[in-house]
Amino acid sequence: MNISKNKILITGGASGIGLGLAERFLSENNTVIVCGRRESVLNELSGLYPSLITRVCDLSKADEREALFAWISNEHNDLNVLINNAGIQNWMNASDDRFFERAKEELAINIEAPIHLTSLFLNLKSLTTVINVTSGLAFVPLVKVPVYSATKAFMHSYTLSLRQLLKPGGIEVIALVPPALNTDLGGKGIHDSAPPVSDFIDAVFKQLGEQKTDITFGFSEVMANAGPEDLRNAFKRMNGSN
Repeated sequence: MNISKNKILITGGASGIGLGLAERFLSENNTVIVCGRRESVLNELSGLYPSLITRVCDLSKADEREALFAWISNEHNDLNVLINNAGIQNWMNASDDRFFERAKEELAINIEAPIHLTSLFLNLKSLTTVINVTSGLAFVPLVKVPVYSATKAFMHSYTLSLRQLLKPGGIEVIALVPPALNTDLGGKGIHDSAPPVSDFIDAVFKQLGEQKTDITFGFSEVMANAGPEDLRNAFKRMNGSN
């Protein structure tokens, strides 16, 4: 992927990794569109970055995903990069009263939305690149976020298949595989001791420049290259099992 002169949509681009990507892509001479659910936050971003294009969209709803694509088709039909970044992380136990309800929220945003959007955006003749943001938890789950971990394992598998399926058509599929970073994912304060987003973004752009298609950093790099015994040991360390 070329890191400049693209028109890019980043879902969940108002904070965290999505915002970090948006800022860096803007600085690299790209046109960047971000979508998110909070109009007030998007308005603040527009004030900070006048060239940033924003769109309010609740990706948990199929009709809003379809409306997003219709808007892109009409207003930005030269868009060539889709970044499926939006995600939610619920810390919960299977015995919680609202476990299934909250699990459905994660499934809608973490799985249904990127699959649906990718299917829609493949209708754009200009599309050259799909980037899916997964997680180091795709390789070894954290049981405190059981559904989130499972959705990221799903997305890792789906991304590998999508890469092969779209290769004949010349569409590149890239996986960004972050570790835990200092964001509000899962709730404020949970990841305060994790590495800053800026360090991950630096690693992403270095590896994009090297034309890598599986981009890892820190913990996710270790897990992506770990063998079965290493993964079992990591699971025990992370989850306090014997």
